[in-house]
Amino acid sequence: MLRSVGTSRNITTSRRVVAVMRLQGDLPTADKHQRRSGCALLLDAKGVLWATSLLECLTRFCFVISPTLLTNLESCTDAQPRMSATVRNPFQHIVEPLDLNDPKQQFYNLSKLGDPRYARLPFSIRVLLESAVRNCDEFLVKRSDVESILNWKQTQTQTVEVPFRPARVILQDFTGVPAVVDFAAMRDAVTKLGGDPEKINPVCPADLVIDHSIQVDFNRKSDSLHKNQDLEFDRNRERFQFLKWGSKAFKNLRIIPPGSGIVHQVNLEYLARVVFNQDGFFYPDSLVGTDSHTTMIDGLGVLGWGVGGIEAEAVMLGQPISMVLPEVVGYKLSGKPDKFITSTDIVLTVTKHLRQVGVVGKFVEFFGPGVAQLSIADRATIANMCPEYGATAAFFPVDDVSIQYLKQTVLKVCLHFCIYLGREAEKQAYITKYLKAVAMFRDYTDVAQDPDFTTVVELDLTTVVPCCSGPKRPQDRIAVSNMKTDFEACLGAKQGFKGFQVAQKHHNTVVPFHFNGSEYFLSHGSVVIAAITSCTNTSNPSVMLGAGLLAKKAIECGLSVKPYIKTSLSPGSGVVTSYLKESGVMEYLSQLGFEVVGYGCMTCIGNSGPLPVPVVEAITQGELVAAGILSGNRNFEGRVHPNTRANYLASPPLVIAYAIAGTVKIDFENEPIAVNCEGKAIFLRDIWPTREEIQAVERTFVIPSMFKEVYEKIDKVNKRWEALDAPSDKLYTWDPKSTYIKSPPFFDGLTKKLQPPKSIHDACVLLSLGDSVTTDHISPAGNIARNSSAARYLTNRGLNSRDYNSYGSRRGNDAVMARGTFANIRLFNKFINKQAPQTIHLPTGETMDVFDAAERYQQAGIPLMVLAGKEYGSGSSRDWAAKGPFLLGIMAVVAESYERIHRSNLVGMGVIPLQYLAGDTADSLGLTGRERYTIIMPEQLTPRMIVDVKLDTGKTFQARMRFDTDVELAYFRHGGILNYMIRKMS
Repeated sequence: MLRSVGTSRNITTSRRVVAVMRLQGDLPTADKHQRRSGCALLLDAKGVLWATSLLECLTRFCFVISPTLLTNLESCTDAQPRMSATVRNPFQHIVEPLDLNDPKQQFYNLSKLGDPRYARLPFSIRVLLESAVRNCDEFLVKRSDVESILNWKQTQTQTVEVPFRPARVILQDFTGVPAVVDFAAMRDAVTKLGGDPEKINPVCPADLVIDHSIQVDFNRKSDSLHKNQDLEFDRNRERFQFLKWGSKAFKNLRIIPPGSGIVHQVNLEYLARVVFNQDGFFYPDSLVGTDSHTTMIDGLGVLGWGVGGIEAEAVMLGQPISMVLPEVVGYKLSGKPDKFITSTDIVLTVTKHLRQVGVVGKFVEFFGPGVAQLSIADRATIANMCPEYGATAAFFPVDDVSIQYLKQTVLKVCLHFCIYLGREAEKQAYITKYLKAVAMFRDYTDVAQDPDFTTVVELDLTTVVPCCSGPKRPQDRIAVSNMKTDFEACLGAKQGFKGFQVAQKHHNTVVPFHFNGSEYFLSHGSVVIAAITSCTNTSNPSVMLGAGLLAKKAIECGLSVKPYIKTSLSPGSGVVTSYLKESGVMEYLSQLGFEVVGYGCMTCIGNSGPLPVPVVEAITQGELVAAGILSGNRNFEGRVHPNTRANYLASPPLVIAYAIAGTVKIDFENEPIAVNCEGKAIFLRDIWPTREEIQAVERTFVIPSMFKEVYEKIDKVNKRWEALDAPSDKLYTWDPKSTYIKSPPFFDGLTKKLQPPKSIHDACVLLSLGDSVTTDHISPAGNIARNSSAARYLTNRGLNSRDYNSYGSRRGNDAVMARGTFANIRLFNKFINKQAPQTIHLPTGETMDVFDAAERYQQAGIPLMVLAGKEYGSGSSRDWAAKGPFLLGIMAVVAESYERIHRSNLVGMGVIPLQYLAGDTADSLGLTGRERYTIIMPEQLTPRMIVDVKLDTGKTFQARMRFDTDVELAYFRHGGILNYMIRKMS
């Protein structure tokens, strides 16, 4: 007999509790081993717990263990230790051994689902389906979720929410440090609430690669690498010590030391499994990462994408990602690229094309015979820039080329958290066998394998021409043949993405200056930074060797790079240096000034270091639009360097070409790149290597032994890291004097009892912004300006300006990061109608730094909002772009559209992302930003619901709350995802 005993919140019982079960309906008798005596508790749809005998429960009902309810019961009952029943996956019947000779190694054979819809699914959706099938427990992942994914052709446009459990998580140190800080603070919070702090521990394997801390302080010298690495360690010792503590205190967290390489290249060459073999099961490798360019791994056939640091922390703690089942755009590649075309040219072409198509929030899956023409490095380059064209993922299913890459990067590695399929030959066969068994192995030349897509777009690779992108956005592609005319047009155009608004009379300004005893001249378009940098290109041997061969030919022709240009080479791994040296081209790169300066992101993320003082003075004197040229993936305003207003993305060979030319105002087809000392005009075509030349060198010098040698010693690559001492306590001892690591205030005053969502009354607008406000604008990663709020804070703590370091390096200190929020010098605020990190304090009319204004509002108890245009939060997946506004007292943002990861981060911090209804903008609604705004939160919240926004002028408009799923609503009700996790763990 069933009897009600109350809800899980108020039940008290001294009876032995064997299991917590959810009432589902009649099902056959349970297995014999599940027949046990004792009390069973069942939870009905209304949250009422029912007590019955376990035998009656097992014979009448399907049961599912709820870990959350068990945790709640354990915290509120005096029950004896209990035994949990084993949950049987409803898809257990499709489990079978991959090899009959090894029956303990099994897999979920999706082909045995017997559903014809499976064969028509995009390959990327098949990965989501496998995860749902394997993890189906009828609680966090349900059979209905599996059905929704199988029925993708219909559900893709219905905003259907599904859970996804990635196999692992990857982090870099700029986002990893705040994640570990949050974990440490969560342990403190759980302890204060009476829970076990060791419950705050990654259950999902996580790798953290330290690659964002090194800067280009020294260049052009053979000892630049060692000097930069020493300075990196001196500046970041405290951070590194904290991370090393984290590697000891938390299970399943591995730290890859500084000096190892760039996170995404290390992931591609070393960490990627392609297929996991864990706990007796084969399953596809998949991941999420705290960097938007995590998508680079999609080029190897491993489904992955960037998420906010906050969401990644939840995944590490065992929460599935709740995602809206995406549309999948099929991108068909055909033809063969010209012999002078690089993978960079292809990806910049794809980026512009897909931006025009519109793929925000969608998967892109590549197919067609043209894919077979691309190496894994080429595919990874295209997948890497997925955030720049706006998609969630850019997937290249595994094929024979992928397997050949695994053979090239052959390794035998045992990570400390699991033994997985290494890349040794005897195990690569299992990868192929498994993927073929589940129909996830691709033959790009077989049209019969082409799945259904939401829509299909096509690129003929024969139409791709050499190109760059800029001067302010990666999607603004320019053919190299048009570079000169495009820059000249931008120079006089109205201030914007393609304009600098320089008066015509100043277009020919020339400023003389002296450097190292010689006189030089700068003008608009002069190149002052030339950096071969970023995982986008340094992971690709073809473009790196192409740059080396071009350098060789340039030196042989008597060409050079002017000494004031800040040249640098920051490879993505030690493998790059190995093949550049072995092929003999490194010496020519060095002669042109492209010495190895470090193994990290460096210039691509703004760690370009200082320019020579005479160069800065000349730029300032002439108000010049100086140029940076880099082989990176981001060129937003203020990102690369404060003194380079024009920044262009280009292939490594083109970086060298523009460095030799010394200007972007050049037509390479009709003008010589330079005149050598003999007076001979040398054209770019005279020194440009062909694809055949490059491939010949690559076949000879990019060999498996290089990968093996580099990665076998990866944990010992940095002697200072090895020698670094760190505490091993489970709770971190915070140093109140530290300016790098500080316990954040996110959990101050947190209680177990859930508080109802607060309405917003009479909020002021802190900032009124336009389109394409990036996370760099919101939370810059670069150097801390000497006149900023953050600088004043650090000065008051006893630091000199040379010790400020960067915002990125201080993301473990909320006091610095709050002051750095909206501190980008290129931020355009409509209130002040110019670029500056300032705003107007509306009650007094004073213009001041954004942080100072926010502080005044908070002292007066006035809530804040932000008004914005399209693509708010585009760019890097930067959690401090949500944490910072939260600490400033911003309770809501109203925008025309959001970048996916940033919207998720806002939700994760409990900030309301509001979106204007279709056709509405701040201008069309007549909003000046000087009004006071009130938003009443309804008692019953539903995903994507529309709410009224009332102004103190008497006007009301409607906006959509961008809580897209029920899970996101749950996070918001708890005040953010971390609060949710703490209450769950306490």
